[in-house]
Order: sequence, then structure tokens, then C-alpha cells
Amino acid sequence: MTTEAREFWDERAATFDREPDHGLLDPEVRRAWADLLLPLVPLAPVSIVDLGCGTGSLAVLLAEAGYEVHGVDLSGRMVAAAREKARVAGVRADFAQGDAADPPSPAASFDVVLARHVLWALPDPGAALARWVDLLKPGGLLLLVEGRWSTGAGLPAARTRELVLAVRAQAEVEHLTDPALWGRAIEDERYLVVSRR
Repeated sequence: MTTEAREFWDERAATFDREPDHGLLDPEVRRAWADLLLPLVPLAPVSIVDLGCGTGSLAVLLAEAGYEVHGVDLSGRMVAAAREKARVAGVRADFAQGDAADPPSPAASFDVVLARHVLWALPDPGAALARWVDLLKPGGLLLLVEGRWSTGAGLPAARTRELVLAVRAQAEVEHLTDPALWGRAIEDERYLVVSRR
């Protein structure tokens, strides 16, 4: 990723958590994300990497549930915020600054790869997905939260599923229409892709 992209996200780190689904500060929104993700993830202890983790809200949520969590984000300010969030929550989660498209981890390092609203922003999403699948241990789980937003940005669910099927045998799409996840009603396309093999 470019210096410009890193600077863009550094500038937004201080206000990033104001969006309900970013900060998970509203208990109802936080519970909705826990109810969505925790049933999908194998029982702890397993290792999870949260790519493009931002301020670490999902990483901390998963760490609170007993998972070994690692977060990677391009923005140093986002990583600093994530570390502080974990400290305040009293959980252990490791955060590193790095490119989510090519994370600084060896192959077969994690049981779960999670990325939320990251794939659409990458210059080569297919190459990133191949790298992310490489990070998984045998039988690992890939979880992608993406969308095609009212601004026109993003990826339609069909395109994301197609990209996943180019590197894995299976991809299920669940549309995320519950307002509790977003802190408001939505009209654009938001979804989860789950790939177990």
C-alpha cells in the first residue's frame, strides 16, 4: 500500500470509532457483532488474525472471548489506538503495523483470517485473498465482511464470492441487513462471506 493510503488512515484514527460499527461503543451494536462472529469461530483457543484491524474493536471483542488475536493495520495511529483499547479492556491482543494485503506473518500461522471492509480497498484483491488463504492452517476459516455502499464504493457480494472461489472451494454469503450491526437502518449491500475450505 502507498504512503498516501497510510496517511489517509492515520488522519482518521482519532475519529474512526465514531461510526457505531467501527467503535462498537453501543452495547447493542457490540452484542450484534459478537452474536454474528462468535458462533462461526471454532472454540477457543484458536489463533485469529484481523487484517486491516483499524482501532481493534473486533480484535478486542474476540480476545475478550478467549481467542489468541493478532491485528494488522497499515496505520500506525490505528495500531496505537488498538493497543490502547486492548489495554483498557484488560485483554491480550498483539497488534502490528503492516500491509493487510501482504501481512507480516508466515504461511499456516492462523486458524481464522478475518477482514472487515478491507478487500474492496486493495489494488489487487485476488492476490490479497491468495495471500490470506496462505496464512490459514489446514482447515482454517476465512471471514470477510464487505459491502457495496451507497457511495458506489465497495464490492458486490457476487464479486467477492467469485474472488474467494478462485482460491478456495467454498464460499457462503450472508447479507447483513440487521440495523443492530450498523447502529442504524441501511439501504446498501453489506454482507459476510464465510469460507471453511
